[in-house]
This record gives sequence, C-alpha cells and structure tokens, in this order.
Amino acid sequence: MMVAVHPEYVVDENQKRKSVILPFEEWERIVEDLEELDDIRAFDKAKAGSQDAVPFAQAVHEIREGYDS
Repeated sequence: MMVAVHPEYVVDENQKRKSVILPFEEWERIVEDLEELDDIRAFDKAKAGSQDAVPFAQAVHEIREGYDS
C-alpha cells in the first residue's frame, strides 16, 4: 500500500528545494515500510542462494562451538 505523505519543503533563497518536513507519524510509517522491504529482500536473497538448509539443532551447535569447515 502506498503511504500518503504530506510534505512541507524547505527552500533556499532561490526557491530550490533543500529539505522536506513530514509529520512524525508519516516518517515512522515510511521507516517501518523500508525495514520490511529490507527484510523481504534479505529473505529473497537467502532463498535464491545455493546454500543447503541446515537443521536448527546443527545451526545452534555450530554457533555455540564455532564452525570448523
């Protein structure tokens, strides 16, 4: 879903846009959406990778003991 934003622009003496001011709630929503998008991209990248899945117990063991391979 597209986030509706209500920006206010800060301009310089030549009326060139330099900054944007957003209501805080809109900013929070944008940040949440970007974090979710980052998670989706990381998932897609991991899923597309050629690595084999590791059973959970093995992963925990390797993390605790160190991976020697």
